[in-house]
Amino acid sequence: MTQSDLLSILPQLASGAAHTHALGFVYDGLTDDKAVRIRVPRRPDLVGDAETGVLAGGLVTALLDHVGGLAVWIAMDAFRPIATLDLRVDYMRAAAPGRDLIGQARCYRLTSTIGFVRAWAFEDDPDDPVAAAQAAYMVSEERNAGSPS
Repeated sequence: MTQSDLLSILPQLASGAAHTHALGFVYDGLTDDKAVRIRVPRRPDLVGDAETGVLAGGLVTALLDHVGGLAVWIAMDAFRPIATLDLRVDYMRAAAPGRDLIGQARCYRLTSTIGFVRAWAFEDDPDDPVAAAQAAYMVSEERNAGSPS
């Protein structure tokens, strides 16, 4: 798979799984420093507190975990199986009611077996995050086409 192949399937990778589709995740682009963005359009069913209109915390965690995985694939320049090993989310403030939420992540270190990621959730400005995450993802080893499973 070439980088252009990977870039062409990022929209599908962002929202193609059952849970990401149900949550409304939409690929929102790649920044100049290869950070991946996913947007979650505001929907009433994603609100965790009906009185305040604040989004559910689980949505924020799912967004940060998923965009982090996409960032590992970008860093690998390949689509291989990965799994979340560790995910720490620091919630800094409530998401603004009635606003879309954006998740952005960048893989800052990649070894042969682990990708290390930093991610943010925000409405407009990554410098004013709703939450920040630090994560590690296990990277499965590549198999040659002729090797047994």
